[in-house]
Amino acid sequence: MITGQTVLGAYFHGTDENTDAIDALPAGLLTHIFYAFATIEDGRLTLPPQAPAHLAALAARRRAEPGLRIVLSIGGWGAGGFSDAARTPRSRAVFVEQSLELAADFDGLDLDWEFPVSGGPVELVHRPEDRHNATLLAEQLRHGLGPSRLLAAALPAGRLQSAGPYDPADSYELAAFTELLDFANLMTYDFGTGFSPIATFNAPLAEVAQDPLDAGPRRWNNVTGAVDYYERHGVPRDKLVLGVPFYGRGFRVASAGEQAGLYQPQVGTVEVGDWRDIARDLLADPAWQRHRHPVARSPWLYHPSDRTFVSYEDAKSIEDRAAFAARHGLRGAFTWHLGGDDDEHTLLAAMTRPFRAEAG
Repeated sequence: MITGQTVLGAYFHGTDENTDAIDALPAGLLTHIFYAFATIEDGRLTLPPQAPAHLAALAARRRAEPGLRIVLSIGGWGAGGFSDAARTPRSRAVFVEQSLELAADFDGLDLDWEFPVSGGPVELVHRPEDRHNATLLAEQLRHGLGPSRLLAAALPAGRLQSAGPYDPADSYELAAFTELLDFANLMTYDFGTGFSPIATFNAPLAEVAQDPLDAGPRRWNNVTGAVDYYERHGVPRDKLVLGVPFYGRGFRVASAGEQAGLYQPQVGTVEVGDWRDIARDLLADPAWQRHRHPVARSPWLYHPSDRTFVSYEDAKSIEDRAAFAARHGLRGAFTWHLGGDDDEHTLLAAMTRPFRAEAG
């Protein structure tokens, strides 16, 4: 097991058709790139069709930056097959064998099972025994990878899912599971999605008293609360890598309310894209009103005539989150996803700046 290295990472979305985000990445900015995703298809792990071009670009990047680690991520939202793969000693052995074969040219694996037992898409197979089987699967992967290759996992924060409030401890034996990992990528985003009845923030830094979510889940449904939650469940801070989103979430609302759509009942979601889309299409349009919350430390936009609310992150809010992670001794920060930044790498620079300042 590798210990101690700061993680400044980004996921590269394997469904992208080109390698621009990899090719244009400035040298020395990141320590890890997570290639997403390998998925289980008909019982066998497979890479996306575009993988050969992507892997060639990643290999070239690693040759230019020998310290950069390229990690293969398995799963993602909507990816099935995990419950079956983890169910028996034999099925786990097959999964591990395939994983190691597929990851032969990678520096390690990132397990992104969303999620054992509950919380994932309702159409996927879930079983109560998934919770312990996930630990057993991680244990076999750890053994197979050996001490010199990485094992990470993308883990959820508390949030509203299809069945209502979601508790990560229902899915994972958190202390035992994370003990097997080099680090955990904590998905501290998607707190406000189509599962939420109101227009709210995608990644609020702290609990907002005016948020109408019930007080119990509201405590954990923010960046600060999520980190506290994991600590309380036996996961040390230096195992946690804080997630920051390079994309926005949009809602149509019933009315503007008193805070330009914030916390108003939502009547539908709106696709708003990544930061580069928001900066180009929304921030440049004066019809969108700009706001920033002093506690959530997030910006939002509101379009009065369309009654549309958009939560997003900018360089200031991203740096606030990375500074929180650095100040509180977390392992680092990562983003979903690399291609969401602008050509000037504004958000990546903001995400890495607090850690580089500490190192300096």
